[in-house]
Amino acid sequence: MYKRVLLKLSGEALASTDGIFDHEVLDDLARQVKTIVDDGVEVAIVVGGGNFIRGKMAEELGIDRMQVDNMGMLGTVINSLAIQGALEKVGVETRVQTAIDMVKVAEPYIPRRAIRHLEKGRVVVFGAGIGSAFFSTDTTAALRASEIKADVILMAKNGVDGVYNADPNIDFSAVKYDSLSYMQVLQEQLKVMDSTATSMCMENDIDLIVFNMNEKDNIIKVTRGETIGTIVSLGG
Repeated sequence: MYKRVLLKLSGEALASTDGIFDHEVLDDLARQVKTIVDDGVEVAIVVGGGNFIRGKMAEELGIDRMQVDNMGMLGTVINSLAIQGALEKVGVETRVQTAIDMVKVAEPYIPRRAIRHLEKGRVVVFGAGIGSAFFSTDTTAALRASEIKADVILMAKNGVDGVYNADPNIDFSAVKYDSLSYMQVLQEQLKVMDSTATSMCMENDIDLIVFNMNEKDNIIKVTRGETIGTIVSLGG
């Protein structure tokens, strides 16, 4: 179905109820990624840092938002290394590239090098966001997908099976969309990704599929063309 995909994961999706990481989630993620790599799909990953810290915690901690965002970027690097470890455990060659130089633990982000890794069948995990505060990992996913010329962004949600017109956990009459245009997302202010990321995907004509990563083998299913979740595209 796709030659090159960018998988967007939240940091919270990697966490257990009582810890920073759930090893079963990491192991299952690695198993699914190995399967799609074996299918011939080139895979890049962007992961958030919400299992460590989120921007809204700036007020709770009483420190500057920029500092909190910097802490969050470091959290994404830890998550990237955890994913790398899980993938290499199942025999998938993986590289972590970071937007902030930390050459002792990962490669610096260089688009051409990332593309070359992908062409060689390696998974590339992008850490440290875009390297600047005030930008989300959604924006990172949109930017990296544009730079590496990914066919699609696979946005794996934790417990949500697509895009709704309201929060389905609060409003039981919420309606799920099977497909949407990026203009609809912006006009209706749907909480798919932030407006910067949405605009970037729209400008670069990159499709987005939002699906529930907690359902068995959904990452495999979506890359094989099964209709799940919600697809967001330029034309809808």
